[in-house]
Amino acid sequence: MSAPQKQKEKAPEIIDTTVEPDTDNESDADLDAREDADAAMDDPSAPSTSTSQKKKKKKKSKAKKLLNALRGRDDIPQEVVDQVLEKVRAEGGSASLDANAENVREALQQMKIMDVVKGKAGIGGLNKKDLGEHKFWSTQPVPQPNEGPPVEDGYIEPSKPREEVRQEPYPLPKDFEWSVLDISDPIQNKEVYDLLSLNYIEDDQAAFRFQYSAEFLAWALMPPGYHKEWHIGVRVSSNKKLVAFISGVPMTLRVRRNVISVSEINYLCVHKKLRSKRLAPVLIKEVTRQCNLKGVFQAIYTAGVVIPTPVSVCRYYHRLLNIPKLVDTHFCFVPRHMTQARMIRVNKVASSTTLPGLREMEEKDIPEVAELYSKYMTRFDMAPLYDVDEVRHQFLSGMGRGEVGSGGVGRRQNQVTWSYVVEGPESGKIIDFFSFYSLPSTVIGNTTYPVLEAAYLFYYASDLGLKGTGAKEDEDLKKRLMSLIGDALVIANGAKFDVFNALTLMDNMPILQDLKFGQGDGFLNFYLYNWRTSPLAGLNSEGGVPPGKGVGVVML
Repeated sequence: MSAPQKQKEKAPEIIDTTVEPDTDNESDADLDAREDADAAMDDPSAPSTSTSQKKKKKKKSKAKKLLNALRGRDDIPQEVVDQVLEKVRAEGGSASLDANAENVREALQQMKIMDVVKGKAGIGGLNKKDLGEHKFWSTQPVPQPNEGPPVEDGYIEPSKPREEVRQEPYPLPKDFEWSVLDISDPIQNKEVYDLLSLNYIEDDQAAFRFQYSAEFLAWALMPPGYHKEWHIGVRVSSNKKLVAFISGVPMTLRVRRNVISVSEINYLCVHKKLRSKRLAPVLIKEVTRQCNLKGVFQAIYTAGVVIPTPVSVCRYYHRLLNIPKLVDTHFCFVPRHMTQARMIRVNKVASSTTLPGLREMEEKDIPEVAELYSKYMTRFDMAPLYDVDEVRHQFLSGMGRGEVGSGGVGRRQNQVTWSYVVEGPESGKIIDFFSFYSLPSTVIGNTTYPVLEAAYLFYYASDLGLKGTGAKEDEDLKKRLMSLIGDALVIANGAKFDVFNALTLMDNMPILQDLKFGQGDGFLNFYLYNWRTSPLAGLNSEGGVPPGKGVGVVML
């Protein structure tokens, strides 16, 4: 079918509302990034030319060949083995000493590419695009490739008075209309849930999909001071079916010494059958317009793909908890020279917590937690500034209903967040806290294990982090965080989570290996819109700042 013919299709014919859509097994991030790069900014509905279609196919071919080589074949091509082996040896470490063609081939044969639960990205490098091809982002106020570090931090484009901001929504392709979503309405909340569940990020083999609950979406999208107008959808005009979504929530962000009001942009999702309609760039422009109308001209967002231009990149690490289930669902595999029984013993978690004074966070703790949080986050170059109400929302609003156990072992009903504090034995004051949240994934086609329960490390703080820097202070803090996050693992294991995920940000780097977190395949790139700053230390050190300590933002 030619491009002009495609444009003549009616939306109801494109969207089958009774059958789950087919997929070409590419993640939303990959496709939306490609869609952004080829966007026609003046006319989002303009048909593609045959030349641009050929270019897009050519761009996809190399990545497709590699992914197809990893998918469903026992005969792994030698060039793939050589490529992975070269990368492992280049990175060094203990793994590189044992690496050879035979065990690399065996690992590839057993591997499942986990975009969802291993960090919104596939094998490093496969989802990267030539930065020069991002036509959409070349029109946006973001740092462009080869610009180099800025002379000083600051905005790229100045803010405008409200009357100079575009007042009318951007035009959509024929047969579609804008819709503001009310996340507090159960019906509209479920519409967003359904769209994300079927069309958002998934692994390459379409084996896993995020399973967002109504409670999770309310927690993530309705913080204090949120704007309903920043929850933007696109519907089919004829049947009102929701086919695209993007969200923004307000955040006060400190980037080095500058404090700026930003929108945290998330959940950009376009129905799989509508990727050719170029809705993603229009969604980005429309949410930008809505933010501008509220006087917000900067944003923070993340992606597994590389677009212009990351301010930092972090890597996912995974602490395996339920080994038999993780192996059965192909989240991981049993390494050579190890049995599953030994793998279970190696990863066994303590049966009880160790820190005296550890208990669940309560309403009465919020003022002290807010103060400790604010002081601790000054350790990092980029971090959110939360007031007391925001701290209450982040750590308590998602703790569910009823008693612990009413929602399953170690859980309340509809629980999203787990938050704990440590009271000082003598002072009775809060000296530490930690939190993690639940984001499960559907295991598609697995009747034995239909859901993978994943916990994600959220924010934490310790008063030992307020006592200056130096070798002794760093070692004391490391020991404390080992105990603190170690107890978080105990609690997560007791609540029947299957895996505990963390990123290389904040003070995570020194403790991950000792707590038996394994290095994941997923990378998460951090971006700032309309703001320039030098690179921030995430996976790697930057400007003398140790790894992790440049980033103090945990994006949901």
